[in-house]
This record gives sequence, structure tokens and C-alpha cells, in this order.
Amino acid sequence: MLELYQRVVLSRNLPEHHLQKGDVLTLIDYVPHPSGGEDGYILEVFNAVGESINVIAVPMGAVQALKNNEILTVRSLAEAS
Repeated sequence: MLELYQRVVLSRNLPEHHLQKGDVLTLIDYVPHPSGGEDGYILEVFNAVGESINVIAVPMGAVQALKNNEILTVRSLAEAS
């Protein structure tokens, strides 16, 4: 299980939130699935200058830990589909 308050990366696109695979978010809480399905994470979305712009819930399988051989990139939120 991932640690609270660490940065994580999306492993899939989330068009309903205008987020893409590879976006970096902060894990802020754990959420049990109400009917026994896949548990989830609560993630906070920040813009490039560190302002919080959204808080979302996703299944645990939608995120993974950052790796030391990855670099960050920047894109406009408007580019997400």
C-alpha cells in the first residue's frame, strides 16, 4: 500500500477529471469500497505552482508510486480530454 502524503502517478487516463496517465498527484487518504470492490485512494490535484485545484477518489489500481528514473513534465489542464 502506498504511503499517505506521497506523490503518486496516474496509471490510466481519467477524462471525467481532465487528468491523464502520467499526471502526478498527492495521496491524502484511503477509502474502503462500500460493497467489497476495489478499495480506493483520495488524491489531491495541484497545478504547476502548487495550488490545490481538485480532490478526487480513484480505485487503488489507478495509481502507482513514482520511480527514481522518471521526470516530471508540464501540460495545460485544457489539453486533457
